[in-house]
Amino acid sequence: MRLLLVEDDNHVAAALSAVLARHGFEVTHARSGEEALQALVPESDGFGVVLLDLGLPDQDGYEVCGKIRKRTSTPVIMVTARSDVRSRIHGLNLGADDYVVKPYDTGELLARIHAVSRRTAHEDPASGGDGSLHLGRVRIELPTRQVTVDGAVVQLTRKEFDLLALLAQRPGVVFRREQIISEVWRTSWEGTGRTLEVHVASLRAKLRMPALIETVRGVGYRLVAPAA
Repeated sequence: MRLLLVEDDNHVAAALSAVLARHGFEVTHARSGEEALQALVPESDGFGVVLLDLGLPDQDGYEVCGKIRKRTSTPVIMVTARSDVRSRIHGLNLGADDYVVKPYDTGELLARIHAVSRRTAHEDPASGGDGSLHLGRVRIELPTRQVTVDGAVVQLTRKEFDLLALLAQRPGVVFRREQIISEVWRTSWEGTGRTLEVHVASLRAKLRMPALIETVRGVGYRLVAPAA
């Protein structure tokens, strides 16, 4: 996923960009509101998320958010030290999709990025207008919870389907183990790691596509979209 990071502090931007890159993001750094708006011109390649710091040198961050929303529907996550409720409400009313207060936990930020991305997954090229995901030979019917490979139905358990659907909504994006456990099993990571590994192995076997779900050592998993 391509991510636009709007941050005037080069040291903060460099550190955060390195973390995001390790989790599968391609980061473009804008140092001002004007740079951000230039990066979001209609003819540019689309971004999956805009991470917008409000303390910018040239324009008020809230003003930049309003301008971004007028030219694109790309999800915007505001990042700021302002923690009062009125500031958060103001940001959300301007069109922000989420609001993160500094200092923040990196894991929480990554989870929020994935969350706003999933809410707009219907705009992804892999998503069909009928609520299905098309990934090469694999078709995932979200409304009916049916998976087919080359037209043949593959019987999956509830958790296997939930896991596959989660990864398939953002092909190529690395999902952290903790995030997958939280969203599929609705519990914490402790004691559940082996369960995740077993379900990944089962999916690879049932779909007869061992390379479909790639293990990112020390981080988590990502779905590699197969060729048609």
